[in-house]
Amino acid sequence: MKVIEVFADIWCPFTHVGLRRLVEQRALRGRDDVVLHARAWPLELVNGAPLAGDFVSTEVHALRKSVAPDLFTGFDAKRFPDSTIPALALAATAYKHDDRVGEQVSLELRNALFERGSDIGDPGVLAEIANALGIEQEGDESERWVHDEWHEGKARGVLGSPHFFVDGQGFFCPTLTINHVGDELKVNIDLEAFNAFNAFVFDD
Repeated sequence: MKVIEVFADIWCPFTHVGLRRLVEQRALRGRDDVVLHARAWPLELVNGAPLAGDFVSTEVHALRKSVAPDLFTGFDAKRFPDSTIPALALAATAYKHDDRVGEQVSLELRNALFERGSDIGDPGVLAEIANALGIEQEGDESERWVHDEWHEGKARGVLGSPHFFVDGQGFFCPTLTINHVGDELKVNIDLEAFNAFNAFVFDD
């Protein structure tokens, strides 16, 4: 099994696009041996403050307009979580069971937030996801795991969300170019970088 690590936060919309596209490439190439290990990069700790739903809504709008019209179909800024620490803790707990279960939980949390408009800061929403996938939440210990992963990411030179590591080589937000033009956010796919990253991941 080949493990692709990615340090990221759940409420980062750029990560949602990156993970969905990577999963699509995996399916197209028939590479069931490749699994994603999403590590915690909690932006509320990195930045010293949580993200705001209105701010993320601007990023979502830019992504849907340019590179991901098929995603973020149910996003609701009014149901945006105040924190992702509990959700990241649930993902960390799932990875303690198995990498594939951890991947499933990590993707499901992002789908809940961005495709169904669920508040993944709500304990009831997290309990529903955990129960559906047979995960027993670990409470304070799992939140310690989130902090441990954040510190590990800093030690490994993580630049932001998402930052991938493949066979020891780092890739910060591969395939997307993100720029501010005046007051407008512009997001585009760098096809050359997209193809190069996928080749590095899958062509072995």
